[in-house]
Amino acid sequence: MPKAKSKVQINNKKAAYDYEFLETYDAGIVLVGTEIKSLRAGKASLQDAFCYFDRGELYLRGMNIATYFWASWGGHDPVRDRKLLLTKRELRHLAQEVKAKGVTIVAVRAYIADNGYAKVRIALAKGKKEYDKRASIREKDLRREMGSTSAL
Repeated sequence: MPKAKSKVQINNKKAAYDYEFLETYDAGIVLVGTEIKSLRAGKASLQDAFCYFDRGELYLRGMNIATYFWASWGGHDPVRDRKLLLTKRELRHLAQEVKAKGVTIVAVRAYIADNGYAKVRIALAKGKKEYDKRASIREKDLRREMGSTSAL
């Protein structure tokens, strides 16, 4: 019997505004204790989340997974650094690309995959200039206007 599709999706809207995405990857995430229950309840935030390398491994910093309400003694640290799981080839490629000036890795979306595992979509990103941000706002406004006129 197939599992029901999970509707849990935590998005980082600020990342799309501040960065231009060059490549995206889906990475597994190492969770401990009650973090998965809290994530399935949708109690997480990716605001200001980014990735960094430490001894050849990729870690996610800044992701906040709230403490699980029903946990008694085995709670977790809400803002700890979490290890991301990628293939060696992907890790080597990302490490090489991050060495370029102005390129970083940001967390775009956290979700529960069809197989029940927690995943994080990360993106190799380059910071937008101020005029790029204004263009993004203009495009968003145009899409909103087109949507409202078609509804009439």
